[in-house]
Amino acid sequence: MSGDINDKSGSALHRMSLGRLGERQTILTYKRNGYDILSTNWRSGVGGVRGEIDVVASRDDVIVFCEVKTRTQDIYGMPEEAVVPAKQDRIRRLAGEWLSVYRAGNSLDIHFREIRFDVAAVVLGEDGRLSTRLIEGAF
Repeated sequence: MSGDINDKSGSALHRMSLGRLGERQTILTYKRNGYDILSTNWRSGVGGVRGEIDVVASRDDVIVFCEVKTRTQDIYGMPEEAVVPAKQDRIRRLAGEWLSVYRAGNSLDIHFREIRFDVAAVVLGEDGRLSTRLIEGAF
């Protein structure tokens, strides 16, 4: 039954929309801090590492690959705690693929000296307000 609290598809839809909300908030946070957004929700091509990079941003000579974790509560721990070593490894490999694709297509016209991996911890409070913590160089 649609809308039933036990409807797994409804809860998955809620998680997906909550995740997208957190990603939009993260993008706004990066932009406010002077970053250019290069990619969002980038997925690797066929045969590559399975997964997605939530946000790729740049400022000055730094490219940032950001994993966004959004929660409504911290009952299961802080959002950033969900970025476990296996997830970090996957994001590193995806970042390598992203760099290869954009360099091969000559669409990466910025010169960078540093690559950084951030985590954005976004929490939707009971009052409906979002709080965002960018953890620079998280891994």
